Amino acid sequence: MFDQHSEETGLVCRGLVKSYGEVEVLKSIDLTVRPGSVLGLIGENGAGKSTFNNIIAGVVPASGGAMTLDGTPYAPHSPHDALARGVALIHQEIRRLPDLSVAENLFLGRLPLHKGRVDRASMEEQSRSVLADLGVSLNPRRPVRGLSMAQQQEIEIAKALLRNPRYIIFDEPTASLGEADAELIFEQIYRLRAEGRGVIYVSHRLDEITTLADHVACFRDGRKVAEWHETPVAKQDMINAMVGREFTFAHQAPQPSRTKIALKVEGLGRAGAFSDISFELAEGEILGFAGLVGAGRTDVVRAIAGADRADTGTIEVDGAAVRAKSPRAAIAAGIVMVPEDRKGLGLNLDRTASANITLPWERTLARFGMIRPADVRDLGQSQRERFDIRGQMGIPVGSMSGGNQQKVLLSKWLVRDPRVFIVDEPTRGVDVGAKMAIYQILRDLAASGMGVIVVSSELEEVLGLSHRVLVMSEGRQKGILSREEASPERVMALAVGDTSPILQPSA
Repeated sequence: MFDQHSEETGLVCRGLVKSYGEVEVLKSIDLTVRPGSVLGLIGENGAGKSTFNNIIAGVVPASGGAMTLDGTPYAPHSPHDALARGVALIHQEIRRLPDLSVAENLFLGRLPLHKGRVDRASMEEQSRSVLADLGVSLNPRRPVRGLSMAQQQEIEIAKALLRNPRYIIFDEPTASLGEADAELIFEQIYRLRAEGRGVIYVSHRLDEITTLADHVACFRDGRKVAEWHETPVAKQDMINAMVGREFTFAHQAPQPSRTKIALKVEGLGRAGAFSDISFELAEGEILGFAGLVGAGRTDVVRAIAGADRADTGTIEVDGAAVRAKSPRAAIAAGIVMVPEDRKGLGLNLDRTASANITLPWERTLARFGMIRPADVRDLGQSQRERFDIRGQMGIPVGSMSGGNQQKVLLSKWLVRDPRVFIVDEPTRGVDVGAKMAIYQILRDLAASGMGVIVVSSELEEVLGLSHRVLVMSEGRQKGILSREEASPERVMALAVGDTSPILQPSA
C-alpha cells in the first residue's frame, strides 16, 4: 500500500511543454495523479495525450515545466529510469514474443541469473506469484502464442507490476478487445486502485472513462481544455470538450454531386479489421471517412484499393464488379489510392519528382521497352503546371517541402484520371498554404466528375471538404451523415460508439 494522505503524494505535473523545433505540441499542462485514484484522459487524435504520457514515462524529455513524484523532483531520462522510479507505461500495442513462455516474456530484458545461468525456477516462481496477485490463471511455462488479446494484455500488466510501480499509465488497453475481455482489464485496474496505486487511463471509449475514472481531463490541440473532479461526467460534456464549442471551418462548400453512382461497396469485411461496410459514392462526390485511431478507416480503403484482400463483400465501379485482388487490378478498374505514409509508401525520396510521377506509368510510356528521359521530363512538367508544384522537377523529391511532396504524390496517381480517387490523410505534415491548395485540388477533381474518398484524422478537414461523412468506430460503420447533419458533436459521438441523440451545446 502507498500513502494516500500526505500533501506531497502524487505525480504532479506543472507547466509541461513539448516542442519539436518551432512546433509546440504540448502547451503548459498542469495535472496531478493521486495514489489510489484513476485519472481518465480523453481527447481527439493528435490532442497531445501520447506526448504527455511519453514524457511521464521517460520516452521523450519535456521541453519545459517540471514534475514531482511523491514530493521529489522527477525528470526521467529513459523508460528504464521511469520504471526504476516507480512509473510504468502499458502500451496499446502488445509487444509479446509469441514463441517464448509467459515467464520469459515477463522477464524479457532482465532474466534472473544464478551462477551465470538463467534461474528458471526463480523466474517461474515470481511469475506465478505476480499472476496470482492479479487473479490470472496462467501457467508461466506455456508459450504466449495462442493466448487471447486480453490474456496478453494481462501479461503486460503483470510485467509492469514486477517492478512494483506506484503509477501506471494505460494507453488504450481495450482498443483491440471485446466487451468481455475488456472487463478483465477493468478488474485489474480496480485492483490496482485498491492497492493505492495511481492510474492514468487513456481511452476514446467514453463509457469506460465514465466507469473507471475518479477524475477526468480533456486535451485538445496540446492544451488541457477541461477537467472534472466529480464523476461520473456526462458523456455529452466530454464530447463537447473534445471537439470544442468554438469549432469553425472556413472551407467553401463543394459543388453538388451528380446522381450516377461511381462506386458501390456492399458488405465489405476483413477478419480482425472491419466488417459490414456498405456505401455508395456518386460522381462528383467527396465522401469523408472519420473516426478515431484504430477505427479501421485505412483498413477499409486499402481493401477497396487492392492493397489488402477483403474476406467478404462486393465492390462495383460504374455497375461492374471489381475483384480488387491487387493495387494493379484496382487501378485497371479505375480506383487509385494515395497512401497516408508519404515518405515510406508513396514516394522514392532519392529519385526526382518527375521520375516519381512517371513510375506507375512506365509500362504505358515505354517505346520498344525504353523510356526516354524527355518523356519523363515532359510528363513531370505537365503535372507540375496542372497541380502548381513549386520547385524543380529534376531534383530529388526528398529535398522538396512537405506540401510540394504531397502535390507530387497526388499528381503521380492522377496522370490517368481514375473514376475513384482515395486519399488517406491528404494534408498531414504540410503547412496551411499547401493545405488550401490541396483542398482546391480535391474539390476540382470532384467537380470534374471523379468520386473522391478522403480519410482524415482532422475533423475540421473532413467536415469542410465532404458532401457526406462516413463515421467508423472499432472496425464498424456507425453512420453516414449528410453535410448538414455532420456536426462536430454528432461525428464525435458516433466515433466513440455513442448512437444516442445529440444535444447541441447552448450558445
